[in-house]
Amino acid sequence: MGTFTSEYRLVSDKTQDFSAWIRYEVGGGVVQPGEDGLRLRLPGVDGRRYADAQVTDYVPGPARQKFRWRPPLRLMVRARASGPAESLHGTAGFGFWNDPFSPARRELPRLPQALWFFCASPPNDMPLALGQPGHGWKAATFDAAKALFWLLLPLAPPGFLLMRVPALYRALWPVGQRALGVAEAALPGDLLAESHEYSITWLPGSATFAVDGQTVLHTDRVPPGPLGLIAWIDNRWAVVTPQGRFGFGTLAAGEQWLDIERVAVKTA
Repeated sequence: MGTFTSEYRLVSDKTQDFSAWIRYEVGGGVVQPGEDGLRLRLPGVDGRRYADAQVTDYVPGPARQKFRWRPPLRLMVRARASGPAESLHGTAGFGFWNDPFSPARRELPRLPQALWFFCASPPNDMPLALGQPGHGWKAATFDAAKALFWLLLPLAPPGFLLMRVPALYRALWPVGQRALGVAEAALPGDLLAESHEYSITWLPGSATFAVDGQTVLHTDRVPPGPLGLIAWIDNRWAVVTPQGRFGFGTLAAGEQWLDIERVAVKTA
């Protein structure tokens, strides 16, 4: 790995180093900066408590104050994990996020928005993109703060029942997927076991995700911003399906980690 760097090249060319990132460590999770990079590490956990090692570049407060990132820009991250996606227990990833559910925030929850590389192990099951698995290593977008979502929300209870009929699910879920602003592309799980270059080019109205310079997802389903930067690994699982299945919890796991070797954000 190379030395961890954090280059925020804004219109003003202001540069910000790692000292400005906010660490979040709970349940034994630890953020370990070092000469070989930034390691987000979870110790062995028994599943009875939540454990998380996380860094962000935002602080609690109103979204218009805490988040700085809007398109056009490009995020570049070099990263690897302690093993392939199949070996992790919980979730991990990096990218842009709007921190919708933080217990530290003294305000009402927001509807989630994200552009990120996201890993979720079984029993996580969130198949929100038609034809894509509910877990694994993915490039993904999510934008529930859309007018179409609010228009369809009153139809959710009967919609869950309709989605349990396979033919109706295939015919109707694309409308629900668009309402949630969801676009996903599954990535090979073994990518996580080695260092790779990941990028998100976020423009007004579109986003392109690439691994080692090769496009893996291009979509027009993107939130407008502002969003904040985040990288994390935890032992959480969640089930959220179009058929109305919901569940949440924590998993037992051995030691696992996510290494962030380089982060750069530049105007696109």
